[in-house]
Amino acid sequence: MPVLTVEVLYTFFLVFVVLRSAVSKKNPDNKEYFPIAIAFTVLAGAYGAGAVSGGCFNPAVAIGLDVSSAHLNGAYWCWLYTAFEFLGAGLAAGIHTFLETSESEMAKKCLSEFLGTFVLVATVGFNVLGGGNALSIGASLMVMIYALGGVSGANFNPAVTTTLALTKKLEMSWVAPYMASQIAGGLAAAFFYYGIHGKAFPLGPGKKASGDAYGWGAVGFAEIMYTFVLCFVVLNVACQGTSSVYAKGGKATQMYGLAIGFCIVVGGFAIGPISGGSLNPAVSFAIDTSHAIHGGKRWLNCVAYSCFEVIGASVAAGLYYVVRDGMKEGLLPINKKEKNYGAI
Repeated sequence: MPVLTVEVLYTFFLVFVVLRSAVSKKNPDNKEYFPIAIAFTVLAGAYGAGAVSGGCFNPAVAIGLDVSSAHLNGAYWCWLYTAFEFLGAGLAAGIHTFLETSESEMAKKCLSEFLGTFVLVATVGFNVLGGGNALSIGASLMVMIYALGGVSGANFNPAVTTTLALTKKLEMSWVAPYMASQIAGGLAAAFFYYGIHGKAFPLGPGKKASGDAYGWGAVGFAEIMYTFVLCFVVLNVACQGTSSVYAKGGKATQMYGLAIGFCIVVGGFAIGPISGGSLNPAVSFAIDTSHAIHGGKRWLNCVAYSCFEVIGASVAAGLYYVVRDGMKEGLLPINKKEKNYGAI
């Protein structure tokens, strides 16, 4: 059942991203990013769920693998895989249809934030418990940004919501619903990966090569620094308005998800051994809660982590005001004679 359950989740993930990035009428016509989004969905799922199910997410793959080895084990599992993969595809179609047709902005935005955070935190859990890597986690964030950016703005992180609210990119009335949806999505994902693997992992300082644990000063600095990087990149690549996202190399609207997702990859590799590289209060709460339930440990580290992450988000908002001061819609002239303008 754990095998078939993760096949449902990541087939849903794959089909949902296809529908939202390549088919949705709500996304712009110039969806040049959709092949990258679809490919990185498979990458995220393969590292995340590969240790559990092998990571098929496709009846053609499941049947091909099973039939080619029929002389060894028979062809049996592919039919179960196929049934559950169609279930995942059906769920994706249903939720996509709801997002396309519902007239309730609150329902669509909250569902978007819940789903994006759920996929992100589930992929974090599966990679940590299954021996994956930060590239898979960053990929899961990147593709859900492309899939749901047009619905809710794709925050999936209370720290990002904080920095957007502080810079007036997000109305204050949306802060509480967004954060509630993000925390709920993270907790649901934590119980999901805990149910699949039967174990959890701690949130806290990592260990040095000597075997001693890093101090909370090092953990705090790491989380503040890389949450700042994440939030600052979000502000500067995704929040400049239509007139400021054009540069000579092409439209930056095609690249913002890639830029944001790779902040997680960089942060994961850079500070993973120090703090775990959470960079997200929803991730912190989810990891700490599942571990507290599993091991009967004290539930407090997520509070400290969340404080560090909100500080990083606030610093990003403050510096954004400094570097963008005096700029009109994020543009500065490159060559006054030629009157050319470029993205900053």
